[in-house]
Amino acid sequence: QISSFFFFPHLFSPFFFFPQLAALERQVFDFLGYQWAPILANFLHIIIVILGLFGTIQYRPRYIVVYAVWTAIWVTWNIFIICFYLEVGGLSKDSELLTFNISQHQSWWSENGPGCVRKEAPVAGIAGLDSQSYVSVVGCTLEYRYIEVMHSSFQILVALVGFVYACYVVSVFTEEEDSFDFIGGFDPFPLYHVNEKPSNLLFKQTYLPA
Repeated sequence: QISSFFFFPHLFSPFFFFPQLAALERQVFDFLGYQWAPILANFLHIIIVILGLFGTIQYRPRYIVVYAVWTAIWVTWNIFIICFYLEVGGLSKDSELLTFNISQHQSWWSENGPGCVRKEAPVAGIAGLDSQSYVSVVGCTLEYRYIEVMHSSFQILVALVGFVYACYVVSVFTEEEDSFDFIGGFDPFPLYHVNEKPSNLLFKQTYLPA
């Protein structure tokens, strides 16, 4: 309880809320773009961040260690996303890898980025009001792949800061546990030794010769 009170002000610091807010923001846009692989990764990231918060409040260093380990995985995932959109190592941003090859959707920013204008044209041979087909997007101030790269870069930065802070919290918790052990907080033997001597004296007094 003392440690929880000591860290209570820090629970409202950017070290804990930035990862959650950043993941929620990214989850929204990945849902809009039907990017199923990032959606699952973001969902797992949100769960681990909540676990780290719970570990801090409830004085559970193991949960915080889990969060610290996950940040390394999260950084690796975001590096992959950066390589994917920059088409590094044979990857292609136009592939269906992030949608598990079940749809042809791309990033939401590909059609809704700053300054982007959608151009549509009727499909040949099909009549009707709904016979419009998306053709191209023009006028984008910033290409969507760079927006995704900036998102992933920000996630990496927040994850690194969270990793450092998680290590700090674990080290402080460990120091508190060590100091508590040093003063005999978990040692039951002092009570045993205190009561042992009077009991022996009473036993000897019972058998004193008359």
